[in-house]
Amino acid sequence: MKIFATALAGVLSACVLASAPAKAAPYDPFDANPGEDYYAGQPYDSPSYRATQGYYGQGQGQVGQGQAAGSTEQAQVAPIPRELVPFNGAYAPGTLVVSTAERRLYLVLGDGMALRYGVGVGRPGFTWSGTKTITAKREWPSWTPPKEMLARRPDLPRYMAGGIDNPLGARAMYIGGTLYRIHGSNEPDTIGQAVSSGCIRMTNDDVTDLYSRVKVGAKVVVLN
Repeated sequence: MKIFATALAGVLSACVLASAPAKAAPYDPFDANPGEDYYAGQPYDSPSYRATQGYYGQGQGQVGQGQAAGSTEQAQVAPIPRELVPFNGAYAPGTLVVSTAERRLYLVLGDGMALRYGVGVGRPGFTWSGTKTITAKREWPSWTPPKEMLARRPDLPRYMAGGIDNPLGARAMYIGGTLYRIHGSNEPDTIGQAVSSGCIRMTNDDVTDLYSRVKVGAKVVVLN
C-alpha cells in the first residue's frame, strides 16, 4: 500500500508540472530539460489522433494558445503553447532552429524575435545535430518505415496511407540528407518528450501552422 501511495504521489506531481503555464523567455540552447522516454519499446497499435482544430486567441507578445485535445480514450494533456519570444542568434529569418535539450523549435522571424513551438525529439541514442534544409513538404503524408526502423520494430506496418491514424500526422516537412522529418503526431501527449527515432514531432495544430510559414529550401539547424 505504501509503494502504491508513493507511486501515485509521483504521478500527481508529474501532472502538476506538466500543467504549469509556459513563460515566454529568451532562447537558451543550454537550458536542458531531461524528460522521459516513456514510449520507447511500446508495441505499435495504430493509435488514433482525434484532436480538434485548436482555438488560437491573439494576445500581447503571444501568437496563440493551442487548445488541441485528445480523444476521450486518451488522457487530457495540457498543450505547450506556441509563442512569440525574444531570440538571440545569428540566423537568417525563415531558419528553423531545434533545441533538442529544450524540446523546442524556433522559427526565426528576424528583429530579435522568433515563433517558439513545443516538439518531441529523438530518444536517447537517436539524437542528432547539424545543419540541413527542407527539401519537400507533404499534406497528410503516407508513411513507409525505413528498413532501419523495421529492423528494430518488425511489428510496424510496411506502409500506411495518410490520415488521422498515420504517425506522421497532418503535415510533414522532409529534412534533406537524412531519414528525418518535422511532422505532426497522432500522440499529442508525446510533445515535449524524447520519444522519437530522430524525427521532430509536433501537434497537428502546430505543424499545420509551421507548414504554412516554411518554404522548401529553408535551413534547419538542430542543436543537441
